[in-house]
Amino acid sequence: MKKKKRIGILTSGGDCPGLNAAIRGVARAAYEMFDTEIVGVADGYRGLIEGDYRTFARHEFSGILTRGGTILGTSRRPFADMRVIGEDNVDKVAAMKANYQKMKLDCLVTLGGNGTHKTANLLSKEGLNVIGLPKTIDNDIYGTHVTFGFHSAVDIATDVIDRVHTTAASHGRCMVVEIMGNKVGWLTLYAGLAGGADVILLPELPYDIDKVAAKVQERNAARHSFSILAVAEGAMSQHEAALKKKERALYREEQHFTTISQRVAMELQARFPEVEVRVVIPGHIQRGGSPSAYDRVLATRFGAHAAELIRENIYGVSVAMIGKEVGHNPLEEVAGKIKSVPVDHQMVTVARRMGISFGA
Repeated sequence: MKKKKRIGILTSGGDCPGLNAAIRGVARAAYEMFDTEIVGVADGYRGLIEGDYRTFARHEFSGILTRGGTILGTSRRPFADMRVIGEDNVDKVAAMKANYQKMKLDCLVTLGGNGTHKTANLLSKEGLNVIGLPKTIDNDIYGTHVTFGFHSAVDIATDVIDRVHTTAASHGRCMVVEIMGNKVGWLTLYAGLAGGADVILLPELPYDIDKVAAKVQERNAARHSFSILAVAEGAMSQHEAALKKKERALYREEQHFTTISQRVAMELQARFPEVEVRVVIPGHIQRGGSPSAYDRVLATRFGAHAAELIRENIYGVSVAMIGKEVGHNPLEEVAGKIKSVPVDHQMVTVARRMGISFGA
């Protein structure tokens, strides 16, 4: 008689649509393929460090396919702090290993982004059986064509831009829409193209405000009554890009700028006093709500593949969409690497051909 496998599952980092669909995918596929128990770890790595967990019943994974957020709860635990012993004198790595053994787990499935994957790789190197599932609205995890949560966020951000279009056209305004994406611009690129933005500003392509203003002026001269700018929250000017990280932070503090979108709006307003420039920041709305049909399918496929890996005792990997097929990569090959938007990416080329300015 084969031993029942105990599978631990945690969700770490920022929430996004599709987490529950992925949890369901792992659980239901595992229940169908082999004898198993599912242990839910509360609030990501916090629960693993503190021993906050419980065994779930099979029926608890029904009815969650369409739910946003995560039934397990989540929290952010910076990878840089994992080896640091703080005032509580807790050795986090030792605590996670001890609780893994206390839970009598055969493996741990971690759903999260780059930081989550780095800690998953750390635990794998410490001898635990770990499988990563790539979750993030930023779509910046190396080795996978797409992450679940991304397409849902694209739909939401695009809807924001669509709605901004109508009010911008009615009032003849220049609207600056700030899209999530601190280090990479995939979300802003896709939403900007889908929403018909006139200017797209990405972290990977530092902008020249004069070129951004030239695009707005071009539209004004052509008697277009409005302009739409899709700006990634991590976009920066060419001047800032030339500075070191600490110098950039000091520069922003001295200039009293709050967000990138407000800075761009102020600079454009100074150049076009006759044009109303407004800022729209949808913020965490982009993380909320029910996952799109695409993400429900993708998360389910990822979860089912993780269950198959568990059945075959394949660990130390991260599930990925490789081409058109779901596969997996070694954690050590993807952890710590960021998938940025190449400056010559086909999507960038298409946008330029459509007359969209990147301010560069």
